[in-house]
Amino acid sequence: MNPSQTFDLIAVCAFGLEAVVRRELTALGIESTIGESGRVHFQGDMETVAKTNLWLRCADRVTIRVAEFPAADFDALFETTKALPWGDWLPADAEFPVTGRSVKSTLTSVPACQRAIKRAIVDAMRRDHQTESLPETGPQFKIDVALLKDTATITIDSTGRGLHRRGYRSNVTAAPLKETLAAAMVMLSYWKRDRPLVDPFCGSGTILIEAAMIGRNMAPGQSRDFAFEQWPDSPRETLLQLRTEALQNVLEPLPQRLLGSDTDFRVLRFARENAEAAGVTADVHFETADVRDLKSSRRFGCMITNPPYGMRLGRDWEIEELYAAIPHVLRHLPTWSFYFLTSFGAFEKVLGRQADRRRKLYNGRIECTYYQFQGPKPVLGESGRTATPTEETAPPEQLDAPASDVEPVSAKSPWAGKVASQEVESKPEPPRTAKPYVHAVGTAAFGALPENAQHQADLFATRLRKRAKHFRRMMTRRNITCYRLYERDIPEIPLVVDRYENHLHLSEFERPHDRDAASHASWLDLMAATAGEALDVPKENVFLKRRSRQRGKTQHEKVAATDRKFPVQEGGLTFLVNLADYIDTGLFLDHRVTRQMVRDQAAGKHFLNLFAYTGSFTTYAAAGGAASTTSVDLSQNYLDWAQENLQANGLDGPQHQFAAMDISEFIRRHKPGEVYDLVVCDPPTFSNSKRTDEDWNVQTDAVPLLNNVLKLVRPGGVIYFSTNFRRFKFDSAALAASAVHEISKQTVPDEYRNRRIHRCWKILK
Repeated sequence: MNPSQTFDLIAVCAFGLEAVVRRELTALGIESTIGESGRVHFQGDMETVAKTNLWLRCADRVTIRVAEFPAADFDALFETTKALPWGDWLPADAEFPVTGRSVKSTLTSVPACQRAIKRAIVDAMRRDHQTESLPETGPQFKIDVALLKDTATITIDSTGRGLHRRGYRSNVTAAPLKETLAAAMVMLSYWKRDRPLVDPFCGSGTILIEAAMIGRNMAPGQSRDFAFEQWPDSPRETLLQLRTEALQNVLEPLPQRLLGSDTDFRVLRFARENAEAAGVTADVHFETADVRDLKSSRRFGCMITNPPYGMRLGRDWEIEELYAAIPHVLRHLPTWSFYFLTSFGAFEKVLGRQADRRRKLYNGRIECTYYQFQGPKPVLGESGRTATPTEETAPPEQLDAPASDVEPVSAKSPWAGKVASQEVESKPEPPRTAKPYVHAVGTAAFGALPENAQHQADLFATRLRKRAKHFRRMMTRRNITCYRLYERDIPEIPLVVDRYENHLHLSEFERPHDRDAASHASWLDLMAATAGEALDVPKENVFLKRRSRQRGKTQHEKVAATDRKFPVQEGGLTFLVNLADYIDTGLFLDHRVTRQMVRDQAAGKHFLNLFAYTGSFTTYAAAGGAASTTSVDLSQNYLDWAQENLQANGLDGPQHQFAAMDISEFIRRHKPGEVYDLVVCDPPTFSNSKRTDEDWNVQTDAVPLLNNVLKLVRPGGVIYFSTNFRRFKFDSAALAASAVHEISKQTVPDEYRNRRIHRCWKILK
């Protein structure tokens, strides 16, 4: 090849990245046009070949177009290829493997096309070099034939190994992200070298390493070689000069380190090794952390990430749970922009809002969407002057890409967790100057409160103060310190507020609303703060839980692990409650009256507490003078809690027995002749514990269970049976009992607006 000859060149890239590659070429001073899918055409000499191989970040390779011609049959393909001056392109000893592909063409057999091209080039080489010997022992010239709609394009690859092989990634993790795609994700974002950048699913660190190289102007091909370097008359001196200039133009380390985190500490070891090999160790920081713990005090940063899809890694339920947590993370970064590459189809539905822009991209063979949520644009100065594109906000999406590649769409307009947060490593924010950054007007961030939120908060506060004033007098007279204060009194605020002395426990019951997940979480925070302020309860004593409707075989799980219990008083007794760790607190306030009934009847009785939970009924029975108590529950943790309640009241002793087992197993193991006078049976609506072989359903299983329990009860004995299942239909005629009376009206406390919070029956044997 003549080094000064002008060639038709093609930058080959992944579908969807054509406009990004064209912008890269423009930055190198090279004019180009976007051709067919994954192809950007331009012209240049061998110096251009060297420069583009060295600097293109998002292209897969740079090829030289030898010819393009109609080829509807093998004769046309063979003869036209043979007529080309291959002696001008390839030396006599060149190694020239042929690859190919065919799309929407008559010639569908790619191997046959490859053989035809190979034979045609061999004949042409013998002709042009006037030799019969073609040893193929020299430099490699990889030939490619692409047939598209009966048009053949023959190219020579100048790159060799794909341009994504930068040379720094020696360790490949599961489901790796190609360097070229990672670089494109950064270049399609608003990130600049002076902004914070986080990747909470960093894996082997490719996105952050590529960002650091972009931010420091490091040539992506600096540490590797290319196929064209082995060609005769290769511009080696030119390439050496380009490499030298590239090294001289590398910028200083970034002003703040980029943060990558992952839950797998093993892949982070690879990430650190890759960063060191790329020369950006000073620019990135990797740490083991969960995305749910991510927070930052820095402003106007970017999150660019490739979360797991559930196709290569993880199980579907884990992925759904992970994605459901993302909106709650984003709301803590109100001024940031967010960029997610995923094939998870319900991504926008989970986030509760549409992306500002979407772009279809391929991660390997997986079709993905690059969701782009643009944060508020900074405004500079007290006068409110918007930053110019060159200063801050040059939109990376204004590329001349095909309409099918870029789809603009309009965007729809931590109290519960109380866990340690992961802070983004960064320099401390400087003191505010005369020109602070402020939000641009009209920009909606994740977690932004709806317009009517403050009005609702004011209504909520007024109602809470009124209810508190009313109950303060009544509960003081009755010496009650734990009670229900608010129960969805205002329809648009469907919360329940229980007061446990100087603590508040707020429960949200799942109801339809028009807020996205992040905004709803912020709304809940506002309501929790409002409740604390209205009732003069310190923020650390306010707890918020979400009580979702249980469907199928789901059940409430533990929500935290603080093991923070504190004592409260009820009926002159002490009970330990935990408002942080569980949906329920350890003391069901709606059974305050029922517990007193048990105490009034317990003197000298043998008491049985089934589904005992934390033993509040047991404590009342012991306080009432029960001769013995037996508490049965499947959870040993709850039974330990029950023993703590007895100890807190000085009531523990050998007469109080605890059985950590299934109720049916307890009945089977029961000793003949051991009978009870007083029984409480307060089962859950359903249970599918892994520790039992059978699921529990109160509607179908309650009556058979009660009949078995009646066998353990002395004639004249009483069973108190209760359920929270509102649609429960009690077939009392099927019970072997003398009398069955529903006493729900007497057992539901006065302060409950919902008089069907539970239903309760007194069963006499």
